[in-house]
Amino acid sequence: MASKLQITLKKSKIGQKPKTRATITALGLRKIGMTVEKNDDPAIRGMIQKVRHMVEVKEV
Repeated sequence: MASKLQITLKKSKIGQKPKTRATITALGLRKIGMTVEKNDDPAIRGMIQKVRHMVEVKEV
């Protein structure tokens, strides 16, 4: 079974570059404190790496 990642938005998208905002939206995050679960794969890991200063990640 593939592992899951729990991703929580910790900082606002306001004032961020458009690519960063688009990445946060693509992860399914809209509001500060919102948490989503995603499958752990290279594409998701790359997105998290791009916005690592704005999110908190836990393995589930």
